[in-house]
Amino acid sequence: MNGRDCGAAARGVRDRVSEAEWGLRVDLAAAYRLVAHHGMDDLIYNHISVRIPGDDEHFLINAYGLMYEEMTASSLVKIDMAGHFVDEPAHAYGVNRAGFVIHSAVHRARPDVGCVIHTHTPAGMAVSALECGLLALTQTSMFFDRVPVHEYEGVAVDLDEQQRIVTDLGPHQAMILRNHGLLAVGPTIAEAFTAMYWLERACQAQLMAMACNAPLHTPPEPVVRHTNHLYKPTTRRPFGLLEWPALLRMLDRRDPSYRD
Repeated sequence: MNGRDCGAAARGVRDRVSEAEWGLRVDLAAAYRLVAHHGMDDLIYNHISVRIPGDDEHFLINAYGLMYEEMTASSLVKIDMAGHFVDEPAHAYGVNRAGFVIHSAVHRARPDVGCVIHTHTPAGMAVSALECGLLALTQTSMFFDRVPVHEYEGVAVDLDEQQRIVTDLGPHQAMILRNHGLLAVGPTIAEAFTAMYWLERACQAQLMAMACNAPLHTPPEPVVRHTNHLYKPTTRRPFGLLEWPALLRMLDRRDPSYRD
């Protein structure tokens, strides 16, 4: 779509949705742009979704065919838990089947989760191929109390895999998809993005340390547990909420078109 078409589409979508949904659309489009900004995107693949407030059956996700750096509030599509469009999108793009399978499974099973993020970064894929998984080597990795693993079953397009995905994720906010990539969730888009950002950084740091071919030093288990306790939202604050306005300001300085 050209600039004039995008503006018209944005006005059309905004007129049809609630202010709460439009705000979520802006934040979700921002999350896509931020993932791209930090090099965590993968062409037109992967997905970030957010649950519609007050509605357990519908969520927003990316249109399959757009790159993260061109995502806008109006280009996001609203689907139900069966993968059907709730509103006819303002473009001809569909939805990635794997995105629907993974995200609908988590949204259905975890009412505490508002946002789900899945990536295929080199660091995330590399750690997913390590038998040890994510190690408590850095303060950043200790943000997570545990990062479970979901064994690889092939491209995630079969509904039968959904129950195993949510069983392996359990109550946690991150998971390694074995031989595949990373998954992070959160009550809000801001919290889920921060979790994914830190999970990615923890993977990068682990791989760099392991590449040194020198003995790895792991802090004592009581120190790891205490550090994780300090990161709990009930101990200090929900990480992401303070950072989010600053991240949006950064995007606005670079390219505010995500708000269209």
